[in-house]
Parts: sequence; C-alpha cells; structure tokens
Amino acid sequence: MKKILIIDDEPHIIKMVKSRLEANGYEVVTAFNGKEGLDKMHQENPDLIIVDILMPIMDGYTFVRELKKEEKEIPVIVLTANTGMTDLFDGEGVTDHIYKPFKTEELLEKIRKHIGED
Repeated sequence: MKKILIIDDEPHIIKMVKSRLEANGYEVVTAFNGKEGLDKMHQENPDLIIVDILMPIMDGYTFVRELKKEEKEIPVIVLTANTGMTDLFDGEGVTDHIYKPFKTEELLEKIRKHIGED
C-alpha cells in the first residue's frame, strides 16, 4: 500500500483529502505544519507528500527546501490558493501543484501520475 503524507493546517482539508485517499487504497499520515511534517516524513517514509504553502510554525516553502537538503526523492504536490506561483514551484523542485479549491479527482490523477495506483 502506497503511503501519502498530507501537511496542511486546515483540519477540514486534511479530513476530506485523507478520507478520499483512504477510500482509493492509500495509507495516509497527516501533519499540521511543516516542522511536524518533517518529523512524520522521517518516521513514516511516505511515497508522496502533499503540502500546503501557508501554515504556521514552518510554511510549505521552508518544508520543501528542508526536504531538498536531505536529497530525498519523494514527489511533492503543493496545495495553494495563489495561482501566480508556478515558476517559484518549479524553481524549488516541486513535483506538481494543485490550486485550491480543488476536486479530489484532480488530486488523485496527480497522485497516480507520480506514484501510480496501489
């Protein structure tokens, strides 16, 4: 079973995405900020990470930069409401992005594209 780490400070987003991913056969681990996300990443070794950008304690950009320092080859999908940041995502080495609000089917398509189905 493929494992996905979701990092977002909005509990309703985590709950919605987690339930849809689990219904599609993925194991899901969650964190509410980038610092907690780094800890969970080390503990859980996810196959893919979904991360929000605007969060307290450690934002999504800092999380991605810290992840890249470790040279882990984990696909990262960024969730954001800011549609003007595509170039910045590419420069940071983000695998893909999806704009809020989003349809879970669109997110599932991106996940399948990067890690396949379980």
